[in-house]
Amino acid sequence: MNDTTPTVSVHRSEMPLPARPGLLRVGTRGSALAVAQTTTVAEAIAAATGLDVILVLVTTHGDTSRAPLSQLGGTGVFVSALRDALIDGECDIAVHSLKDLPTGPCEGIVIGAIPERADARDALCARNGLTLAGLPAGARVGTGSPRRAAQLLARRPDLDVQDLRGNVDTRLARVDADLDAVVLACAGLDRLGRSSVITERFSLEDAPTAPGQGALAIEVRAADASAEPYATALAAIDDSATRACALAERALLAALEAGCAAPVGAHASIEDGRLTLSGHVYALDGGSRLTGTAAHDWRPGDSAAAEELGRVVAADLLARGAAELAPLGAAR
Repeated sequence: MNDTTPTVSVHRSEMPLPARPGLLRVGTRGSALAVAQTTTVAEAIAAATGLDVILVLVTTHGDTSRAPLSQLGGTGVFVSALRDALIDGECDIAVHSLKDLPTGPCEGIVIGAIPERADARDALCARNGLTLAGLPAGARVGTGSPRRAAQLLARRPDLDVQDLRGNVDTRLARVDADLDAVVLACAGLDRLGRSSVITERFSLEDAPTAPGQGALAIEVRAADASAEPYATALAAIDDSATRACALAERALLAALEAGCAAPVGAHASIEDGRLTLSGHVYALDGGSRLTGTAAHDWRPGDSAAAEELGRVVAADLLARGAAELAPLGAAR
């Protein structure tokens, strides 16, 4: 039997490459995780378009600074360099972890696709296979997220929560060195083939995660979004259910005016044609939290309704004192 599938290839480059017909340049951070998740996107684009795809590696401020994430100026520290490369024509498409993407609009750039979400949960990676309940009193647990810190302290106020930076391997190396455990995203570990280090996957009820966690955002120049080959590439990788859930979660975050220093968790899901969103705001010490939930009927492609749901839940949380509980930009 003859195989008529077009031959396509995905390569990577650490240097800018000029545009040419038959080639799509996909911008990504250079970390192992970023390259792994972008390669999956690039392979899907290559299969859908029949074009060659090059990964263009871009270094961001968040990759080079050792300061705590909460002091680096927000989620955009992992995004701005990729967006600059996109606007400057150094790449044609940019792939981000959606939770790193600022909620405000970026002139000249749009989110062209949100692929199917991976596991949105947080993972405990502990010594000797321990779970959170099994950690000894006063155990040292590392995380760079104020949300994760608050959730850990809410469930185990005896823990000694330590700030944590670095790539996945650097963080994992501290387990059994100076820490008893670290908390990372399940999606990242799964994408890297490191699921075996997970000793517990927290439930989304106990530990709702960062808005958009587990999902990717594919950005393109606004002028290219409906043109070929972009339209074909984006349609092939977009998942309408993931998009609706992500937009609802991000609208909640935007309405709360909450950045990476704010302990906010959110989770949206679709079941039996209903989109449900739960939002959670924590005191930094984990001593208290507010939860709000709302739902409405879901129709594929109805982005406006998904975003309105996020605003509804945020308004409820703010009305009940969320801005006094946690460091949010929004106020009542």
